Amino acid sequence: EAGGVEVLHWDASLPALEPADVVVEAFGCDPPEDFVRRMARRQQPPVWINLEYLSAEPYVERSHRLPSPVSHGAGAGLTKWFFYPGFTARTGGLLREDGLLRAAQRWRDEGLRGAWLARHAVAPLPQERVVTLFCYERTELAGLLDELREGPALLLVPPGQPARTMARATGCATDVGSTVGLGRSRMHFLPFLTQAGFDRLLWSADLNFVRGEDSFVRAQWAGCPFVWQIYLQEDGAHVAKLDAFLDRMLVASAREDACALRTAWHAWNGLAPWQGGFLEAVAASAPLCEAWRSRLAGQPDLCTNLQAFARSRMPVGTQAGGTGTNPG
Repeated sequence: EAGGVEVLHWDASLPALEPADVVVEAFGCDPPEDFVRRMARRQQPPVWINLEYLSAEPYVERSHRLPSPVSHGAGAGLTKWFFYPGFTARTGGLLREDGLLRAAQRWRDEGLRGAWLARHAVAPLPQERVVTLFCYERTELAGLLDELREGPALLLVPPGQPARTMARATGCATDVGSTVGLGRSRMHFLPFLTQAGFDRLLWSADLNFVRGEDSFVRAQWAGCPFVWQIYLQEDGAHVAKLDAFLDRMLVASAREDACALRTAWHAWNGLAPWQGGFLEAVAASAPLCEAWRSRLAGQPDLCTNLQAFARSRMPVGTQAGGTGTNPG
């Protein structure tokens, strides 16, 4: 338990857990039936929210805040509400804690990058482009490595899947703290970082490779050029999700710039052949990424929206008590 948040092991029944005024179910995880029965037995049923996956697809705006009455099973008679994170004012928004953007701006204004990198034994040369690589292990790196060898760049590689991917692709040792040559570039292998430390890594880079959902969002708040590796889905649904995001982010971009960045992202996700000039195409998106961050920053954050929605669904004269429950 920390900061008023208690994490419990989710077993078959969660026997000691009483539902709070608000229950947040993550990603349709279906809470245990005994817990749902306790929800249904409450004199005032809790506000039951299904917090969904992040997507830029059009269905998100249509489905956000829609009710889903439960007609059978332990929760019969209750209503579950869909709540979608997203990138527009017609969605739930993105996670953004208080002070995040001010901290990132202060980082740049006060030139804190050098001191932070030095604490991790990283010393970029004046001409080197600083690039972070946070990727899945299945990544095909041949095209990127060819461009990096032309350099000059300093590639910062976190441990785990990114380091294993580099070891497989280059045959080099990936000991934490080591720096390895790569043509006219260098690779440096980082230790595990805290979440705050990972933010500072993103702020310290000229270009970030990110993956999945969380680092993808944090890269957008960093406001630097980035490339997103979306999680591969066997049915190919990830392709539409990738393009839906690009459609939104690139809507105000010049056609040539938009095509170049889309081609680069597609190549990184194995959806198009690799083309020369990849790093330059991504680096050129710096003004776009700053403008995109400003656009997102003008919207309320996910937690603020979620709390406001929960309060709006509660009877007049009541308010949420406790911290709520996320069985997921």
